Amino acid sequence: MNFKVNPSFENNAPSILDTIKMFSSSGELFGNGDRNKIKLFDLDGKKINIKSFKIPNIVNKIAYRYFRKSKARRSFEYATILLEKGIGTPEPIAFLENFNLVGLKDSYYASEHLITELTYRELVEIPEYPDNDNILRQFTKFTFDLHEKGVEFLDHSPGNTLIKKNENNTYRFFLVDLNRMNFHDNMSFEQRMNNFSRLTPKKEMIAVMSNEYSKFYTDKSETEIFEKMWQATSDFQEEFARKKRLKKKLKFWKKS
Repeated sequence: MNFKVNPSFENNAPSILDTIKMFSSSGELFGNGDRNKIKLFDLDGKKINIKSFKIPNIVNKIAYRYFRKSKARRSFEYATILLEKGIGTPEPIAFLENFNLVGLKDSYYASEHLITELTYRELVEIPEYPDNDNILRQFTKFTFDLHEKGVEFLDHSPGNTLIKKNENNTYRFFLVDLNRMNFHDNMSFEQRMNNFSRLTPKKEMIAVMSNEYSKFYTDKSETEIFEKMWQATSDFQEEFARKKRLKKKLKFWKKS
């Protein structure tokens, strides 16, 4: 077993460990739990969530034991790095890895549970969402700041940014689902634009984001930013649709 706790929660370490060990039989399920399972718990009056990652296949069991850090460990470490860089994310609390003779058996990541008004997904699905344009522009500036700090969030997708409203129509943004990230000294134009590819299929949203991004990234014109951002989005959507068609065919072949 490998168990590590955020120094701020050192006094709660025994309680956190016990809670993780009781994960399967206690806690309140959060979300659908179709892949990774998240449950809510109380820790001395503070609401926390614990994510139990899907049990890896045999190859990944070995890889996560000897060659790569587990998703739980990466989530904990990346959250710590983000906070050090002044980037919003729920406070990391602890991670636990259980190993057996083969490799990684299971793993858990505990963090602060944030309650926010919306995610980026609402901006995509509800065009008339109040203050939509303003939120989208502030989100774009948040993403620009990520890039300036060398953070390439590989899962920068609609459900992975929590958005909290402050006073005076300003918003705070918090990244979740953190286990896939790269950190750079500098990010290229291509890396920056590709980082927008998973967010929305809507051209009008790309237009707003490219307009806002161009106010801060002065190496390229707004037109160049829009064209590259839209191309990256189109390529992703095309690949996503291709994989979906392939899965559908595989299901059909299995049934027939």
